[in-house]
Amino acid sequence: MGVAILTRGNRELAGLLATATTEVLVLSTGSLALARPREVDRYNLRRGVAYRVLCPGEFALPPGAEIRTAPEVPTDALVVDRHFAVLPAERNGFAVFELPGVVSTTVELFERIWAVSPPRGEEQPSERERELLALLSSGSTDESAALRLGISVRTVRRTAADLMLRLGARSRFQAGARAADRGWLPAGTPEPAPVLSVGACAGGRGR
Repeated sequence: MGVAILTRGNRELAGLLATATTEVLVLSTGSLALARPREVDRYNLRRGVAYRVLCPGEFALPPGAEIRTAPEVPTDALVVDRHFAVLPAERNGFAVFELPGVVSTTVELFERIWAVSPPRGEEQPSERERELLALLSSGSTDESAALRLGISVRTVRRTAADLMLRLGARSRFQAGARAADRGWLPAGTPEPAPVLSVGACAGGRGR
């Protein structure tokens, strides 16, 4: 099958979702019916199908779904077992694609946004943490950042390590880039400058 248009929608889509065996990816703008929760989603979650959901706010899937929030999700889409991609079609219908190019493009879009989106309900950084991220991403040393913030170098290093963990970053430069993507940096902060030593950053040592 290359593509099939589901003109009625819900019954056909529920049937397709019921065939899932490993994973369902959900992109939801929050405005269309395509990515809304269904009873079949609860059934899938009970039988061990993994759900990963990207949405701009609340999403009413039952416990078991992994949900991350993004300020803006570009489209509604579903990917079933990385074999089918379901996209909006005309007249409130859905188009089901089995073409590898369409499926892989939809998965790549999902993964790109997923990588920089925080889990729903994740603790947001404090004002001081935002200031520290801005200083470190601009190339400040631990010592200069401590001086600017009026805290100890040890506190800078401990806070930086905690922020890197929360951002899933392996270096401070990567942490700065991910913080920028999530909107954690104060307005007007320059792009992260790759001037810090990755080895020193990973070890939590100042230059």
